[in-house]
Amino acid sequence: MALIITDECINCDVCEPECPNDAIYLGEQIYEIDPHKCTECVGHFNEPQCVQVCPVSCIPVNPEHVEDNETLWAKYRRLQAEIASPAAAPKV
Repeated sequence: MALIITDECINCDVCEPECPNDAIYLGEQIYEIDPHKCTECVGHFNEPQCVQVCPVSCIPVNPEHVEDNETLWAKYRRLQAEIASPAAAPKV
């Protein structure tokens, strides 16, 4: 499952540097999460780091991107392969 940042976000900037997959970025009004990069920190940590540091608890599971643990691990492996070989990585 990818996470999503709701409009309750106060743009405090604490979540973005915590994301090991660089899935969090500043959108037009609030921070956003790229669902193609979000693994809920699977492969890196036991819990989503952005959720842990968010002072307003505005990062729930994205209901439009429900994924099981196996799918999150597959996404993690794909992202790691892209980092290891950026020239060979498929464009998303």
